[in-house]
Amino acid sequence: MNILVSNDDGYLAPGIRILAERLKQLGNVTIVAPDRDRSGASNSLTLSRPLRPRLVEPGIWAVDGTPTDCVHLAIQGLLPIVPDIVVSGINHGANLGDDVLYSGTVAAATEGRSLGLPAIAVSNAAHHPLHLAAAAEVVADLVCRLVSHPLPAFTLLNVNVPDAPFELLKPMRATRLGRRHPSTGIVRDRDPRDREIFWIGAAGSGADAGEGTDFAAVAAGHISVTPVQFDMTRHAAIARVADWLAEANG
Repeated sequence: MNILVSNDDGYLAPGIRILAERLKQLGNVTIVAPDRDRSGASNSLTLSRPLRPRLVEPGIWAVDGTPTDCVHLAIQGLLPIVPDIVVSGINHGANLGDDVLYSGTVAAATEGRSLGLPAIAVSNAAHHPLHLAAAAEVVADLVCRLVSHPLPAFTLLNVNVPDAPFELLKPMRATRLGRRHPSTGIVRDRDPRDREIFWIGAAGSGADAGEGTDFAAVAAGHISVTPVQFDMTRHAAIARVADWLAEANG
């Protein structure tokens, strides 16, 4: 099995290194990841300039682009063999609820899935995790299961693992995405040259975080496994919008 590993924290992040080492027990692993932290890059592609991937170590490529760039390049010709599966992570910090709209970790997996490969995005719930190896163990189990029991096309798994030793983790739960409160307000500041600057505020707490959500599972010590798709059409509203347009068109 040929496994492509990427992330949004950069190729030097501890999470991606620990994940890659564990997955080497399952097959051939290649890392293609950003050359720096690209958290929050979402599904952006770099179209305004060329990309310059560098082979920094055997089996490890650093790309001066986004997580989506990395996976796109890897699958579309950078690597001599198309991988069998894409795994993104281990992110430092959870990706719960509407985090998936902004997450570069999830975006890397999304690109793999959109190009026809099974894909997993995995995050450790702590921003300064102590138990990345536990999350890697969880992923290894899920990779084996995905290979032997494939999920429907265009489904990726968004996995969030509490920061705890593997033996203390509670069983995996199938969950839905919750929803956060709006982020805190922007923070105004001045740079050393007295020019006004702005910081984006911190993510909001869980608003829809009840039973069945990824928020609730992780808070209770369970591993959250959420099947995600990116068909954003609200199919149930098509007929209503058609009627609405018919009135507008006279």
